[in-house]
Amino acid sequence: MKHSSLTGLLFVLVTVFFLTSCGGGANEKTTTADSTAIKDSIAKAETAAKAMRTIITTPQNMMIVTHKVANYAKWLPLYESHDSVRLAHGIHNYVIGRGLKDSNMVMIAFKIDDTAKAKAFMKDPTIKKYMQKAGVISAPMATFLTATWQDTVTIETKFRSRTMFAVKDFDAWVKAFEEGKQERLDNGITDRVFGHDLNDNKKVTLVTAITDTAKASAYFKSDALKKRREAAGVIGEPDRFLFRIVKRY
Repeated sequence: MKHSSLTGLLFVLVTVFFLTSCGGGANEKTTTADSTAIKDSIAKAETAAKAMRTIITTPQNMMIVTHKVANYAKWLPLYESHDSVRLAHGIHNYVIGRGLKDSNMVMIAFKIDDTAKAKAFMKDPTIKKYMQKAGVISAPMATFLTATWQDTVTIETKFRSRTMFAVKDFDAWVKAFEEGKQERLDNGITDRVFGHDLNDNKKVTLVTAITDTAKASAYFKSDALKKRREAAGVIGEPDRFLFRIVKRY
């Protein structure tokens, strides 16, 4: 609906500019200031339309893998040298993050074309041996999800929180979550991605950006957030992993 409104606004502005520029008589006296104002309005409308298109609601299947490595600097080149094998399984590099508490805890987010192939890839004994060779020293935890909402606009901070939790009803949680957006912004938290498990929409994964670590840390422990979770139908305590984005693909 918002996109249609912006398109209509652009049409009206362009039409007005055409009529005032090409008409005769008094219209020929259109000032430079008037023309500039119209052009500025068109530019602002175009900017607003581009900003709106950073919000993606088309479902995107993803895989998130978390594990610990002995040495990140040694692990990364070995990991990237195996990219062709991942691509053969329809697995595309997206983001790499390192834990804030333990920088050798690595989280890799992938976009996947075929969930069956991606799951088979993670179970392949050959892949497990390769991971060990690259210095992976913990059992990898793989989460398969459908991202139902993403904001791809570029923001300055690289600090992120990935939170996993169960809910009573996904749609009810989304509605309640959206109502709390301003409260999160006021506490240094910006929404980036959320979705649910491929086979169970009551298992939610949420990624947020941290713009103010002190405020966000306090909010995560607050009664206000606890009450919001309860009202939204969140079951139990969430599993939160704080990390810093170190590489985008």
